Amino acid sequence: MGYLRYKGYTGTIDYDEKGSYLTGCVLGLRRDGISYEGATLEALIRDFHEGIDQYLASCEEDGVAPEKPYSGKMVLRMTPALHGEAAEKAAAAGISLNEFITRAVRAYL
Repeated sequence: MGYLRYKGYTGTIDYDEKGSYLTGCVLGLRRDGISYEGATLEALIRDFHEGIDQYLASCEEDGVAPEKPYSGKMVLRMTPALHGEAAEKAAAAGISLNEFITRAVRAYL
C-alpha cells in the first residue's frame, strides 16, 4: 500500500472494488476526520490536497489550531518483564528508556 503526503499529513490509498474507485483517509487524526476519493490516482491526489487545504482554511477561519497528525508522545503498553528488560538495557547503554525505545523503533523501520 502506498501513502500520500502533503503539508505534514499522511493519507492512505485504498481501492474500492465495488465502486471501482480509489479512496483514502488521513492518518493520525483523532478529533477531525479527512477522507477523499477519486476515479484515478491523479484525482485522488487532487482531492487529498483539497481536503487538507479546506481543513486548514476552516481551522484558520474558526480560530482553532489544526490537529497535528502525531504529537510525538504515545502511551506504550508491554509486559512488566519486557519493560524491566528494556529499562536494564537502556541503563547499561547509558541512555534513557525513551531513547532506547526510539532507537529500537528506528532500527525496526
